[in-house]
Formats: sequence, structure tokens, C-alpha cells
Amino acid sequence: MNMDLGEGLRKALAKLTKSTIIDAKTIREFNKDLQKTLISADVEVQLVLQFTKDIEEKVLKSKPPSGLAPTDYITNIVYDELVKLMGSTYTPQIKKQRILLMGLYGSGKTTTAAKLAKYYQDRGLSAGVICCDVARPAAYEQLETLAKQANVAFYGAKGEKNAAKIVKDGLIELKDKQVLICDTSGRNALDNQLTEELKKISKEFGPDEKVLVISADIGQVAARQAREFDKAVKVSGVIVTKMDGSGKGGGALSATNAASTRVMFIGVGEKLTNIEPYNAEKFIGGLLGMPDIASLVSTVQQAIKEANIKPEEMEAEELNFDTFYTQLKTMGGMGSLKSVFGMMGAPDIPKDMVEQSEEKLKRYKVIIASMTKEERRDGKLLHDTKRIARIAKGSGTSENDVHRLVSDFNKMKKMFNSLKNDRNFKKRFGKFM
Repeated sequence: MNMDLGEGLRKALAKLTKSTIIDAKTIREFNKDLQKTLISADVEVQLVLQFTKDIEEKVLKSKPPSGLAPTDYITNIVYDELVKLMGSTYTPQIKKQRILLMGLYGSGKTTTAAKLAKYYQDRGLSAGVICCDVARPAAYEQLETLAKQANVAFYGAKGEKNAAKIVKDGLIELKDKQVLICDTSGRNALDNQLTEELKKISKEFGPDEKVLVISADIGQVAARQAREFDKAVKVSGVIVTKMDGSGKGGGALSATNAASTRVMFIGVGEKLTNIEPYNAEKFIGGLLGMPDIASLVSTVQQAIKEANIKPEEMEAEELNFDTFYTQLKTMGGMGSLKSVFGMMGAPDIPKDMVEQSEEKLKRYKVIIASMTKEERRDGKLLHDTKRIARIAKGSGTSENDVHRLVSDFNKMKKMFNSLKNDRNFKKRFGKFM
């Protein structure tokens, strides 16, 4: 998620919250902060000016409902206007379909093809990908490898330069698949040759959706790309990739919305599961630091599934190094701690603190992996200095690191035991997990 833009928005709102009087002057100062933040995130200037003008008019011409603080009222207005600026939410149809992916070099088309096929297959539809990228030498191997990782069907014809023929043969080869994704060639720019190739592929493939894949880092240029491709081959919508690392994600989203092109999915990381239908409310909520418990629960469940952990292992009656190791494995599959904190509504935890915590958790995982079964189940055995020395040597860490883990673990165990006796907490935590 685009934290550069989010950080600026949160700082502007935090500054407003500290104001004792909310008047025209305060709102104009607040709008200046918003303008600076949005423009630096590559949102088109005209859109920014209209956005802040709408906020000023709404705030100054209306009063907060009784019982709602003025700053909360303004936050709600900013939230609604940002949702309007960034486009509408997309709900994918889980049905038999053919999706044609298009885009320029570096947009992330090939990875997106595999992610999208996995997305639909994970929801009960058999899926396959067809490699029609006849321009990039490594495209065939890349998509074949990704399809294998995603456990979806693959068709390609190495060395074949006629993309339309590949599609024709691919449709026969993968005729039993319910969702077919066709990956096409890119170029540095949309030219006549690419346009003609896409038209021939489209005619042979008969897509239900023609989707343009763009990278978040192109910012407001996204609008021009969307218009050009739409004029050439008529696009259904766009998928914005690299939303996790680009400071221009807001610019790309607002630009495609301004070009009247819907955002269908966003790529939020490198893993094959890191694709999600675009949800404007969720995206803006994340930028403003609102908790996203639904995503957190979904991420936990996915991590448990990927780590092959049985649900009962997560509901341990006793916290020992064995059960702690299971939890560490789950956390390892949830992505970066930064994104986990973001879902919890705490995106501004200092970077160095997050990195230190991640390093510590990795170290703890390695140390526990070097313990015997008995040591994992009975922490008292670790009062023995010989065992500590053996574990340190086996895990490639120092004896101090092992002592630190034991000390941190004992504090956690104390907390776990006190919470375990709290029936309400246990009930709520059980539901959450």
C-alpha cells in the first residue's frame, strides 16, 4: 500500500486535530498540506485543486452533526472525497471467462497473469494461462515457471512468432479450463505493430475482459496510457501493479479514474497471492490509518494454510516454545510487519523499529528450530548452560541471543497465562483467529 501518500495525509490530519479553532484560515492551511502531499504523490494538479476546493466548500458550508467533533467530521469529508478521487470499488465475477492482458514493458503483465489465474482458481474455478508474448525472449520461461508455482495450467509455443496462432492452439489445449488469461507482448510505447498484434489476438481469443496492466510508479501518465489503449483496442479496465512500493500509486489511481477507466485489481506485493480486487474504501482507510481487521483475519488464515498448520495448533492451551514456533511460522507467511501493523491501524511505527523486530523474530525462529522436542515443550530445561551453548552453536547465534529469547518468552508466557484466565478475552481472541 502507498504509505508515502498515507503518511502525508495522516500528518495533515494530525496537525488539524491539534488546532483549537476550525475556521476558514485553518481549513486553507490544512488544504495547502493536502495539496503538497497529493502533488508529491503525482496526483494531477487540476484534480488536486478541485479536490481541496470541494473539501473547503463542504467544511465551511455545513456543520458537524451533534455529538461529532469538528475534526472527526472533517476526516469523514476527506475520506469521502478521497474515495471519489480514487475511483469506485470493483467486485470480480467468479464465473467462466477469458481475460486478455495488455501493457507496455515493465508493467508486470506476466506476473499479473499468474496471480490472476491463481486468484480465480483459489475461488473454485479451473484456470490456465496462455503465453502470447512473442517479443520478450524470457517471457515463455517466466510464465511457465510462475504457472507451475501457482498450480495453474500453462500453454505456450516456444519460438512461434505468430501470436494469433498460439492463441488458437492454446484455446484447444486448455479447452477444459474455466478461466483463461492471455499474456501479450509489450513495447516501450503503443505503436501500430503492437496495436495490430493485439487486434489479431483479441479476434482469435474472444475475451470477456480486455485489461490494461500499468505500474503504479508511472503516476499520472496512467491516464494517457489508458486513453491510448482504449482508443486502439477498447479496454475494460486496468490492473495497477507495484502498489506496495510506489510513491505514485495515488497518482495512477486518480488518473485512471479521471480517464473514466475502472481499476479492477491492484498488485500489493511480490507473492502470487498479493493481488486483490480494488476497493477504494479499503485503500483510503489504509492511507488514513484506519484498521482493516477483515484483511488481517484473511491474511492470518492464508498464512496458516500456507504453513500447513492445523487450526487446533493455533488454539494452544499452553504456550511453550513449540506453540510459539507455530505462531512465528504463521507470522512469517503474513508478509512484512509494516503491512501487518498497517492492517491493525498503526502504519506509522518507525521503520528501524519494525526492521529490528523482524530481525529478532527471524533469529528466534532459527533458535527454536535448533532445540530438541523436549526443550521446546519444557522451557525449564533451558536453565542448563550446556543446552544453551549447544542451541547457540546449532543456530549460528550467540548464547546471549538464546538467553534473550528465553527471557522474552517467559514475559510472554506470564502475559499469556493471565489472559488465558480472562474468559471474555479468550472468547474474542478465538473468534478473531
